[in-house]
Amino acid sequence: MEVVERGCARHRRDTLTKPARPPVGARGVADPAGAAPGLRPAPAPHGDGVTRRTRYILAATGLCVAAAVLLPRVPQPLDYHDFADHRAVAGVANFFDVASSVGFLLVGLAGLVVVARPRTVFAAASERVPYAVFFVGMVLTAIGSAYYHLAPNNERLFWDRLPMVIAFMSLLAAQVVDRYDVRVGLALLPPLLLVGIASVLYWRTTERAGAGNVLPYAILQAYAVGILLLIALSQPSRYTRGGEVYWVFAGYVLAKVFETLDRAFFDLGHLLSGHTLKHLAAAVAGLVVCHMLLRRSLCAPSSV
Repeated sequence: MEVVERGCARHRRDTLTKPARPPVGARGVADPAGAAPGLRPAPAPHGDGVTRRTRYILAATGLCVAAAVLLPRVPQPLDYHDFADHRAVAGVANFFDVASSVGFLLVGLAGLVVVARPRTVFAAASERVPYAVFFVGMVLTAIGSAYYHLAPNNERLFWDRLPMVIAFMSLLAAQVVDRYDVRVGLALLPPLLLVGIASVLYWRTTERAGAGNVLPYAILQAYAVGILLLIALSQPSRYTRGGEVYWVFAGYVLAKVFETLDRAFFDLGHLLSGHTLKHLAAAVAGLVVCHMLLRRSLCAPSSV
């Protein structure tokens, strides 16, 4: 018998005090479309604990909105585009930063195959949607990143950042689906995407107007990653392998370290720059999501 991971055991403990659900087939209860045989999605959490968690999330959201609106504008530094590794190979400028973008393409395509695969476990068919959008974002990130690094400037950076917010925000919606409520997570997906896209459009518009402000985009990116971690810490997934989302968070942090120390890593031996390593770390974080979906199963139902 498969050993259920700690997150599922925790989920069972959390549900012991909840009212039992009506049996399958009872009036008003129907199996969700695409549900795995013999297993039901866990009920949405209730009670004071959820209220506290919701308050934390709302408070963090309010603080981030206030910071984005009230803090002084921060234009995109022009020296951001001056990466450490300018080497050209076979006539391709900034070759290693361009070529490392292929990692996003490979992971994105692999992820779309996993999401579309009938054997991949989703309690309801609609739960595939946020993950599909996430991996589409990865594919588009590969294209946008390669385009930007061929000739880095603010105009091209827009096409690098736009697909990244698609990936960030859809993964956030996917975790709400997995851990809180399917309908809420799916309902959040369109507005989350719109807010993410709006932050990048706002940045480009202000740059073109000569009053650039990248702060709302930066705050939104930090917010998405922070809330993703808070959700993972506060509510176990209905699926096994849910703990792998922590490796996604670790990959993001590592990517930011590589980005910040771009030249320092390049100066170590002039092999790979920090920015190239950032691309690889971010691609591996996406690969973790792919692996999680490929290997996961629904948590065993709790016994009361």
